[in-house]
Amino acid sequence: MAELDWSTPEGLAAIKDHLASQIEGWRPPVAYAVGLSPASSSVEWEFAHVNVPGGRHGLPAVVLATVLRHDGSTATLDLTTAQLRAAVESLEPAEACTSLDHPNLAAWRQALAEAASNPARTLVAVFVADLDDPVSSEADGAMRATFEGHAPTL
Repeated sequence: MAELDWSTPEGLAAIKDHLASQIEGWRPPVAYAVGLSPASSSVEWEFAHVNVPGGRHGLPAVVLATVLRHDGSTATLDLTTAQLRAAVESLEPAEACTSLDHPNLAAWRQALAEAASNPARTLVAVFVADLDDPVSSEADGAMRATFEGHAPTL
């Protein structure tokens, strides 16, 4: 790829396509998020931002999948703070595109801060390739439950 243009939506789309072409078997998930385990005895997973079906933020999915060496299929993957930090650092240049919001960066930074302040909390990346796929974990079910009009079978 010649020169990366992080400053325009078209440039970000080209970067997404380039990165996606480097992932064997890549298929864009219909939904994804970074989840944080509960801070207490609560069973509720926390998602600062969920990329719901029909969303338009594809570059963060590809960046996260690249760091995790994942193909976008339905899965819940353990995520270390080092891996999430690498994903944040890889996605940060996208902030040069001021015409778009960057909710994934904000959510990932928040999750990093929470995980750093309480080492008992764990991080996961949840990818859903197809809404008809079986739920891959409690975190996946909790994420899907945030979708309007969708009640996952756990």
